[in-house]
Amino acid sequence: MKTILTGLRVNSDLHIGHYLGVLTHMAKLSNKYSTDGYEVNFFIPDLHSIISEVEGDMAANTLRNVKYYLAAGLQPNEHVHFYRQSRVPAHSELCWILNCIATMGELSRMTQFKEKGKGKTTVNVGIFDYPVLMAADILLYDAYYVPVGEDQFQHLELTRDLATRFNHRFGKDILTVPAQTKEQVQFMEISNGVRIRDLLNPEKKMSKSTPAENSKIMLSDTPELARKKIMSATTDSFAKVRYDMFNQPGISNLLQIEALATNTPLDDVIAKWNGETRYGELKKKVAESVAVMLDNFQKKLANITDEEVNSLFERGEVYANQVANRKLEEVQEAFGLR
Repeated sequence: MKTILTGLRVNSDLHIGHYLGVLTHMAKLSNKYSTDGYEVNFFIPDLHSIISEVEGDMAANTLRNVKYYLAAGLQPNEHVHFYRQSRVPAHSELCWILNCIATMGELSRMTQFKEKGKGKTTVNVGIFDYPVLMAADILLYDAYYVPVGEDQFQHLELTRDLATRFNHRFGKDILTVPAQTKEQVQFMEISNGVRIRDLLNPEKKMSKSTPAENSKIMLSDTPELARKKIMSATTDSFAKVRYDMFNQPGISNLLQIEALATNTPLDDVIAKWNGETRYGELKKKVAESVAVMLDNFQKKLANITDEEVNSLFERGEVYANQVANRKLEEVQEAFGLR
């Protein structure tokens, strides 16, 4: 039985880019594969989250993020497991062991570490060691498919390297080497990866850390506020609708949002609007589609209780500790620690 593993940090609220690009997609894949012979692990990487400032209360954020998955359509069953990283001590223990086979050189080359440390005189060790903890998250469960964004591909390759190095050192396949990036992308059906753009600066992706409020639509925004943000979105001076992310990123972003918000093939949306000269009409349609999507999502969200989520955690953390402890013991035995 192969395992699919994914996680979503709980540092702050999420925007529609997370919803359209991650939550709804993972809900569909989980519903498909959890009934087709796969274990699907949704873990809350709360230990990863504390390497930077957490907005709001982490416990509340944790409950909210699981509710977001459920409101996005995820249907839990006996092969779908929710658990908090910090409630499974094996994550931290395996991280230390993997630190002893990882090198300073390869961690120093991680792009995210270099970017987060750029211009700073000091960076916390957690940021430096983040990829090793991520490797532990994956390897404890023999996860073969790990849906991640492009910014995590380098960390996934490090995980593959550490698993291969460990197995070679002890002469047997104790750790499952995850699939190569190309196979990951193909299996997870994300070859045309979604990247919702900033509404005011569509050359950049939408980000919750961008200070301009009109640049992003948060999942907690009211439908009316979402409408206003779409109507104020940056477009261009071409006066003709075309899907061209390079030359017309603002218009292309609106077309992509419309397709995802209405669950319509992008090609169909492009064909409908191609050549249209009135950008205002497109904006009105996208604004209405996003408002309806948010309204439906928020109504579902309101009906999910804390008790429901805590019940999922209770069951999932029993499962996660059992699986993770078995793998940790194998690793410890290889090193002579057991």
